[in-house]
Amino acid sequence: MKRARFTEEQIIGILTEHEAGARCADLCRKHGMSEGTFYNWKAKFGGMTVSEAKRLKALED
Repeated sequence: MKRARFTEEQIIGILTEHEAGARCADLCRKHGMSEGTFYNWKAKFGGMTVSEAKRLKALED
């Protein structure tokens, strides 16, 4: 299984930057990820806080 490169805190931070007005293409270039990855994260973690994401990960495990 592939190791995760970004933590939940980092993912939610990136999504928060997008909500603040940063463009998706700029964020993807800055953090070194694809736009597909960004939209997958947005579908999974959109609107969550860090504590909610950690709880979701604990439930998945």
